[in-house]
Amino acid sequence: MKTIKLGSSTLEVPVVAVGCMRINSLDKNGAERFVQTSLELGANFFDHADIYGGGACEEIFADAIHMNSDIRENIILQSKCGIRQGMFDFSKEHILNSVDGILKRLKTDYLDVLLLHRPDALVEPEEVAEAFDQLESSGKVRHFGVSNQNPMQIQLLKKAVKQPIVANQLQLSITNATMISSGINVNMENASAVNRDGSVLDFCRLNDITIQPWSPFQYGFFEGVFLGNDKFPELNQKIDEIAAKYGVSNTTIAIAWLLRHPANMQPVIGTMNIERLKDCVKASEITLTREEWYEIYRAAGNILP
Repeated sequence: MKTIKLGSSTLEVPVVAVGCMRINSLDKNGAERFVQTSLELGANFFDHADIYGGGACEEIFADAIHMNSDIRENIILQSKCGIRQGMFDFSKEHILNSVDGILKRLKTDYLDVLLLHRPDALVEPEEVAEAFDQLESSGKVRHFGVSNQNPMQIQLLKKAVKQPIVANQLQLSITNATMISSGINVNMENASAVNRDGSVLDFCRLNDITIQPWSPFQYGFFEGVFLGNDKFPELNQKIDEIAAKYGVSNTTIAIAWLLRHPANMQPVIGTMNIERLKDCVKASEITLTREEWYEIYRAAGNILP
């Protein structure tokens, strides 16, 4: 598995992250097999959130991996906090309490990475800074990041937060590529030119923030996967054609498309299917040509000006 530096940190991470949102769909033996296979593949970066399964996903993961000090040294744990029932909460009290709960459920003393989960309209950067300082000084969290935040929201946080923001988890797939299409269609009078995120892709590249694409196979907002979907005949034909050329699956090519971008992204894979996980990991061995990347982009219905 190829690795990259996470943001501006020295933390070396696999280019594919294993998302654990659906690990509660597996039975005990299935969860153990899945986690063990991930480790064997070199996919030792595990992404969590305190809301996944109401906290149960973190507990299931800790049991499945048989968490102990030796295992902990060989894995990278990321979790997210800030989403509550009917609201978002980046208050100091909530962040600190959330991390304590996360650590207890994961049976560990520290997180490698903590992300703020979606923007809180009532955020007070000074409170976030106090929470981050306390978490860092206590050794409970080593690196910090955000989820679904635009450049100005990150800049607002940085008004008070002194720790580097190393990651920004954003929705991105071949069919949900507005952060790319708006950059291609600059100054054009078409829908693709609409800048919906404040040029977050360029901002993250300029500031050494690793983009972690979530839902890399989804179209819309969890409306379904585009692979093998009759709604995207041209896209699937092109992906299948390129997959056949490289002797890999369509899943591999979909992830390879994201990895080809020079932003050095780290897609978060949500599958609990071991064979699909293997296909995702295999994408780190594939480097699409510029022509192939654009062919896939256009086959998804994205236009070039």
